Amino acid sequence: MKHLVLLGGGYGNMRVLKRLLNSSDLPENIQLTLIDRVPYHCLKTEYYALAAGTISDHHVRVTFPEHPRLNIKYGEVTGIDVNEKKVLLKDQDDVSYDDLVIGLGCEDKYHNVPGADQFTLSIQTIDKSRHTYQVLNNLHANAVVGVVGAGLSGVELASELRESRPDLTIKLFDRGDMILSAYKKRLSNYVQNWFVEHGVEVINNSNVTKVEKGSLYNHDEKVECDAIVWTAGIQPSRIVRDLDVEKDSQGRVVLSEHHHLPSDEHVYVVGDCASLPYAPSAQLAEEQAEQISQVLLAQWNKQPLPEMNEIKLKGVMGSLGKKSGFGTMGSTALIGRVPRLLKSGILWLYKYQV
Repeated sequence: MKHLVLLGGGYGNMRVLKRLLNSSDLPENIQLTLIDRVPYHCLKTEYYALAAGTISDHHVRVTFPEHPRLNIKYGEVTGIDVNEKKVLLKDQDDVSYDDLVIGLGCEDKYHNVPGADQFTLSIQTIDKSRHTYQVLNNLHANAVVGVVGAGLSGVELASELRESRPDLTIKLFDRGDMILSAYKKRLSNYVQNWFVEHGVEVINNSNVTKVEKGSLYNHDEKVECDAIVWTAGIQPSRIVRDLDVEKDSQGRVVLSEHHHLPSDEHVYVVGDCASLPYAPSAQLAEEQAEQISQVLLAQWNKQPLPEMNEIKLKGVMGSLGKKSGFGTMGSTALIGRVPRLLKSGILWLYKYQV
């Protein structure tokens, strides 16, 4: 028997499992093991709503697939020994592998801002999102919430929190001249104006230099906050950062065209930890997983490796509360109710077809 081990039950590895377990080309001598900390797949793209209190916990959970060829093991990965081909687990025996797919996701990146890791809330894991929900929804009336970072996560969290807690004062700190400045101007103007119209204070050209309990410093000017949520950047998980392999300037693992380590064709990296020519996203992880599945099946069946086509993303959809949104499809910018409905439809399809 050959043993494929998948680390992390995120979007990438869920797609790998779906493709392999449903494939008639999966050899009989292949056994799969999925290792994760929690007993369900988490919809990380919806953590902002969980933290804001507009959806409940069960809305972001999807059960793992059941299959006679799949073993699911719950535990915390503490290290990977690529020389011995072993995964190290906390308080459990090591797990040996023949092939490995690393999909351990990302963590907050604090950019060496003093106090940011200690005094801010996070929506990077389901546990942290639950904690953020408790803090935000236990705040007193008229409390001040600072959201540091106005990328997709910060924008969705701030807008959702505005609908969940209209009594709060929300300050959204954005490093750019305008929110989502990398997108078409029509889209970024729409999002910026949405916040203005809904009473969210957008602080453009911000630079958070320090965080203390109950306050942050923007350009060294103190801003009092009752709670601060950090959405200002991500980095690969510590397990991946500790791997002695080649990485890019963002700390993501450099891969061959077939998504494995250049020095080890049996170790693949999928999702946020992989060095790819796009910003990390669930969609990117799924598209990469499609190709990894093709490569694994070809290797196991002793067939020529398939040529990897350039990954092409379909677009981006974001929400502004429950009734409005924004997005891109190809070169087209979408604003208003349509992209919000599209996002809801995509989420529904994913939950019930995964």
